[in-house]
Amino acid sequence: MAIADRINSVNEKIIRAARKSSTDPDTIKLIAVSKTVDAQKITDALYGGVKILGENRVQEAKVKISELRSQNADWDIEWHLIGHLQKNKAKAAVQLFDLIQTVDSVDLAEELDSQARKFDKIQRVLVQVKLAAEETKHGVAESDVMAVLEKVTALDYLKLEGLMTIPPFFDDPEEGRPYFRKLREIAVSAREQGFSINELSMGMSNDYEVAIEEGATMIRVGTAIFGERDYRE
Repeated sequence: MAIADRINSVNEKIIRAARKSSTDPDTIKLIAVSKTVDAQKITDALYGGVKILGENRVQEAKVKISELRSQNADWDIEWHLIGHLQKNKAKAAVQLFDLIQTVDSVDLAEELDSQARKFDKIQRVLVQVKLAAEETKHGVAESDVMAVLEKVTALDYLKLEGLMTIPPFFDDPEEGRPYFRKLREIAVSAREQGFSINELSMGMSNDYEVAIEEGATMIRVGTAIFGERDYRE
């Protein structure tokens, strides 16, 4: 199946899931996960209507951003970092990404703020929440979320936009629903405490419809757009 056809299929499912939950489909942002994807396939996705690309690694994103800009300086692309970020890559991340979805500690937030200050840039961020016990998952513990949000919102050069989570992978998408529901509940509590939480980034190729039903405003979709690769989203 052509990439454009895959994108159309994803968009149709977004519409169905949004309507099922009485949500405006236009409020759901599709992030095409382009990790390990070459520039030609990314270009096909851009022609297919993709506007936001999600990358897991700073160095890989740097190469792609440069290559795509050299191909067409007029591409209107928004770049999101959706992989774990080490503090020593904060400077490059601030230079490259419109939104960093994976702020998982106060130390990282402070380093991003420091680097953004140097470029006089207001860096948009999400706080990543760890809701699974898996050692490979990063994120702020549920019990620490409000304290971290308070610290992040106090930083002058960061703009907190919402929360992000990565649940365990399940063959049955319904098994991921409790994790999505929990993030939504945390967001509601955060809003009640005065935090500006407008975005919930949750859901991937296998379960984004369930995530939308539970309140996702951003979904991170790779395989369903670009096909199978040698990693699991």
